Amino acid sequence: MPTKLAKLRFPKALDSRLQFLLDEQGRKGRLSAGEKKEAEGLVQMATTLSILKLGAQVKMLKD
Repeated sequence: MPTKLAKLRFPKALDSRLQFLLDEQGRKGRLSAGEKKEAEGLVQMATTLSILKLGAQVKMLKD
């Protein structure tokens, strides 16, 4: 299982959407409430995935 977790990637479509929202925030200076909630959810997903991947990589190094 750690090997599979270590290879997980944040889906391109979600990464593109998050980048769009961040760019939009930069252009407008703010996001709508819905966009902000969406961006926060995407960031939380990306962060969780990163933590899972890091944990799997550390476990693989220890084994």
